[in-house]
Amino acid sequence: MKNSIKKTLGMAVLSMAVLASSCTDSGTDPIIEEPTSTFVLNPSDLKGNINDGEVVLEPGTYKLTGKLQVNNGAKLRIKAGAKIEATAVAGATGESIRYIAVSQGAQIFVEGTSTNPVIMTADVKAPESWGGLVICGKAPINKGTTGVAEVSDLTYGGTVADDNSGSIKYLRIEYSGYRYSSTKEFNGLSLFGVGNGTTIEYVQAYEGSDDGFEWFGGTVNAKYLVVNNAASAVGDDMFDWTEGWVGTGEYWYGVKKNAGNRGIEADNNSDNQTAAPYSNPTIRNITLIGNLDTDPEPQGIKLRVGTKGILDNVVLSKWKVGIDVENDVTLVNVAAGSLKVTNVRFDQVTTKATGKTSAGVTTDLAAVYTENASATGAGNGAGVPTWTAGWTVGL
Repeated sequence: MKNSIKKTLGMAVLSMAVLASSCTDSGTDPIIEEPTSTFVLNPSDLKGNINDGEVVLEPGTYKLTGKLQVNNGAKLRIKAGAKIEATAVAGATGESIRYIAVSQGAQIFVEGTSTNPVIMTADVKAPESWGGLVICGKAPINKGTTGVAEVSDLTYGGTVADDNSGSIKYLRIEYSGYRYSSTKEFNGLSLFGVGNGTTIEYVQAYEGSDDGFEWFGGTVNAKYLVVNNAASAVGDDMFDWTEGWVGTGEYWYGVKKNAGNRGIEADNNSDNQTAAPYSNPTIRNITLIGNLDTDPEPQGIKLRVGTKGILDNVVLSKWKVGIDVENDVTLVNVAAGSLKVTNVRFDQVTTKATGKTSAGVTTDLAAVYTENASATGAGNGAGVPTWTAGWTVGL
């Protein structure tokens, strides 16, 4: 008797499930999912700590009114067509700074498309209007087992090379680079000890006041990156790495029409040039376009304080100096073949390569590069690559 009752109840439950599924599949009754996070989402006042579950930003506009931080175990998912606008603030300090930070153990998923990117921008359409996006992972760095990020004050670094901080595709970051001081300034996308389980593809840093992209150690790979600045406010470097970054890069396109700094600035560790792991990325298909008329720091690529790396298929256009190498340890890496720039096309470059020892003595740097007049760089020589169409601005 008990078995019969159980079977009857089981059939009833199954019938109800089938009926519910049929109603859902008809399209007349959309499923309303309950929030999985205790975070209270207010599109007109987006700030605070996401401590658990997943917060989803659907298409639409969200006003970023302070720091938005995703903490260990939590996720932030941003769907195609979502726009986050940092509101204006004067004399900001601490919690009032507008930026988005992803802590160790947290994840961000940016799900833009080539025709409908996710946009992170500001109400004030000028460089230095907000802080940009900061991601902190658990991959190795060379300033210690862990460190504290210069912006966000979050811990980063560790021993997890394949750490996964999420996935970012088709994202545009505009008007970033908020400055606390001359030594503490946000970038467009700041990557602190981010692991190679993370995906970063099709990201543009537009009109930022500091670096477009900066790697602080880690192993993360990144491809289809764009940096462009034209505003009179001086930007810093387009791409910057330090503290032992060992990832890969493909298809980087950078162009500036102002008096900003270098195309690439590459370091190992300024306090200990032989610190391990060495900065040692492999980067292919790069175009960097400068501004011959106004460059105060006119190097297309600056390699210093012990960095290693292989850069291949490079187009350098409109620089006073194409490649500049500094410091004894860096020069040793050139001689050993662990630092080189191959298949380079120089276009309107005054001096192809220069170098100095740690004592400031000029040295011959012909060994650091090889030339190829047919190099295509990011895909179209010094021209705008086709893969930028639809999701970028200002090119």
